[in-house]
Amino acid sequence: MDSPQRPAPQSPPPGCPMHVGVSTPLYGEMFSSDPGAVYDKLRANGPAAPVELAPGVEATLVTSHEAALRVLQNPGMFARDSRRWAALNEGRVPLDSPVLPMMFYRPNCLFTDGAEHLRLRKAVTESLERLNDNRLNRHVERIAGYLIDQFSPLGRADLLNDYAKLLPLLLFNQLFGCPADIGDRLTRSMSALFDGLDVIQANEDLTSCLMDLVALKRRQPGDDITSWLIQHPAGLRDEELKDQLVMLMGAGVEPERNLIGNALLLLLSGEGGSGLRIEDALDDVLWNNPPIANYATHYPMQDLDMGGVPMDAGSPVVISFAAANSDPALTDARLTLSKGAHLAWGAGPHACPAKSPAQLIALSAIECLLNALPDVTLAVPAERVEWRPGPFQRGLVSLPVRFTPAPARTTGPGVRTDPAPGGSPGGSAAAQAHPQVTAPEPVRAPQKKGWWSSFLDVFRI
Repeated sequence: MDSPQRPAPQSPPPGCPMHVGVSTPLYGEMFSSDPGAVYDKLRANGPAAPVELAPGVEATLVTSHEAALRVLQNPGMFARDSRRWAALNEGRVPLDSPVLPMMFYRPNCLFTDGAEHLRLRKAVTESLERLNDNRLNRHVERIAGYLIDQFSPLGRADLLNDYAKLLPLLLFNQLFGCPADIGDRLTRSMSALFDGLDVIQANEDLTSCLMDLVALKRRQPGDDITSWLIQHPAGLRDEELKDQLVMLMGAGVEPERNLIGNALLLLLSGEGGSGLRIEDALDDVLWNNPPIANYATHYPMQDLDMGGVPMDAGSPVVISFAAANSDPALTDARLTLSKGAHLAWGAGPHACPAKSPAQLIALSAIECLLNALPDVTLAVPAERVEWRPGPFQRGLVSLPVRFTPAPARTTGPGVRTDPAPGGSPGGSAAAQAHPQVTAPEPVRAPQKKGWWSSFLDVFRI
């Protein structure tokens, strides 16, 4: 006798991490407005869960702190070389996807493994070690002062687009030893890549200007990172040199912008208390709101299972630094862990080699701003700021502020008296007629005279 037929079990609703074959999107307003809620839901799936980084780009997101360390510290099982990406090789990934510039293979130390990774990383780390903290701090102070001068007389600014975004871009032009024309091209192409604007053309422009820089520095070496990489015993080829510079820009500009912006939001919102030190604000951001929330893409060398979550060989496995740092399993341990025990800088053989310079840059940039504008306040409630959509970064769209107008302080030959390149926020006649506007239009890099060449005009360097 047949047993009674049982009703078929109901599947979880579409979009739920427990729904078999359904990936949770890490793009769009739902994710950017409250990523913590998404991470909490994904944890119901185990130490990792299927996600969609962009339309048509599937991956597995690791949300457990312990599992994240297992991936990051196990290069024999998880490779970084994205040429192993099966879906891309099989034509299942859109070639115009906005996430490809952050994921496709480049011959730099971010996307290589084994002996090749060690060779490239050694060239990068030993070149970075030649940076002097005092010199780096002077560069930051000079660039910060220049940028603050562009908006300080206005009494209002967007600290994200007028300051936190531009400062690291200009700083890397300085550190790479860029002349005016190459620096302007580099700034424009990197801005376009980060903003997802015509990424194919932006990548071509970036390649062109960096190859021009490498050729220049081979002919005329200077006291800069580009020349140090060229002179390194590793003997990097031009293509390798270009891609180490791309990696340094990508790893230094976008995270730095978000680290500065997120820490300023915390300081100005007063959420950490009125007496919160800048160092503590930076540490809080790295733990609770890391500027790169999800990245460090790995590819399993073989099919495997992690805590009941299957991972196919050659499929992207992305580390959620944000979810790992907020893992409920760490709740008690965080009371005894050191401040630097978070995963915002990564771990294992691919851990960030520029942790100390990055923290120094952010600290100096924020100090310069708060010293120059001591009464700066948010122009909108903290809960109303907008976050940029996207799977990788945790960064603001804008950070509008008010302050008492102050005269520009930049001195020296070539000081500007005309508006900054692209115009200053609120500098138009319409903006002057409506001073109550709290979210000024961001300053846009010009097509002819760029930010870097304008900076060089001021300082004659």
